[in-house]
Amino acid sequence: MIKVSDTARDRVVSLMKEEGYDAQSDYVRVGVKSGGCSGLSYELKFDREAGEADQVFEDNAVRIIVDKKSFLYLIGTVLEYSGGLNGKGFVFNNPNAQRTCGCGESFSL
Repeated sequence: MIKVSDTARDRVVSLMKEEGYDAQSDYVRVGVKSGGCSGLSYELKFDREAGEADQVFEDNAVRIIVDKKSFLYLIGTVLEYSGGLNGKGFVFNNPNAQRTCGCGESFSL
């Protein structure tokens, strides 16, 4: 399962509304793909439907879908949002990552 912090929830709901999605009925799709400084990078986008092979769950009023392959890399991850002076945006705190790059957008196991 992926946990969602309060600040990430607030930002997700705001962005979904801006892009024409409804946080109560649509989803945040979280995934992992090859690439980035450390070998794997995170994906975050909105989706209206979950596929048959997707894991579906909800945390902190955010509906999340993850494909089965990505789910193995993301178990226990906390999605946070940092909007301070350095303004990193969404941050994935992944306990499975053995190494992350300086920007925090990619990782390796």
